[in-house]
Amino acid sequence: MPIVVNLDVMLAKRKMKSKDLAEKIGITTANLSILKSGKAKAIRFSTLEAICKALDCQPSDILEYVKE
Repeated sequence: MPIVVNLDVMLAKRKMKSKDLAEKIGITTANLSILKSGKAKAIRFSTLEAICKALDCQPSDILEYVKE
C-alpha cells in the first residue's frame, strides 16, 4: 500500500499508549488499531486533526506516501 501510517512511531515519541490516544480523540481502541495497521480505507479530516492535536504533530509525521 503506498500510504504508510507511522502512528506507532509518533506514539512512542510522545510516550503515549494507544488506549490513551483513543480516549483523548474520542474513538474506540479497535478503530485506532485499524488506523495503525494501515487497514483503514479512509480517515476523516476531523479524526486526523484530533490525532495531530493530541500528538502535537503534523499529518506528514504520521502519514507517508511511498512509491511501489
